[in-house]
Amino acid sequence: MQTRLKLKEQVSPRFDLRKDRRSNVRVDLALNGRFLFDGAEDHGLLTRNISCGGAEIVAHVQPEVDAQLICYLDDLGRLEAEVVRRTPQGFAVRFKLTPRKRDKIADRLTWLLNYKQLGLSDEREAPRYAGGGPALVSRADGRVLQCRTIDISLAGAAFEADGPPPPLGEIVTVGNLRGEVVRTLRNGFAIRYIPRGEAS
Repeated sequence: MQTRLKLKEQVSPRFDLRKDRRSNVRVDLALNGRFLFDGAEDHGLLTRNISCGGAEIVAHVQPEVDAQLICYLDDLGRLEAEVVRRTPQGFAVRFKLTPRKRDKIADRLTWLLNYKQLGLSDEREAPRYAGGGPALVSRADGRVLQCRTIDISLAGAAFEADGPPPPLGEIVTVGNLRGEVVRTLRNGFAIRYIPRGEAS
């Protein structure tokens, strides 16, 4: 049975785990793959960042803006895309997805972003809300909290923990991810991921 946690009064309005999961939150995630256009041979690619709406791609070949592509990405499969701009190291695309496919991609991206970096086991192929896995959260003062993951999204995660939660605004580390505490719960807390390069 899923644990239902009641919120304390101190809540940050800028972070909603379930809402952010469906929005075009762009995350740093390197996925290998290949792409085809104009019926030519396929070319290698690596995603620099990605959302369920599009991706920035590193590639030696740069299609023209508005070019229609077929992309094959590791762990995501076949995706139709349109080139929206060129970049110094490649190009950016917008995915052409049905709402159902978009939801499936959002689920899969959520899992890919989180399960290794939060130390979760890959128990389900693409869970809607991947929870229940243990996680070690390092606080700013060096203390380590033994937590249980109760919810994850493309933008952050929520944890259940014994004892008082870290205060709002504290920067914590979970695996390879840094996060800011943006919500306190009766038995835990929620964080938003801090993108690389963002000042803490």
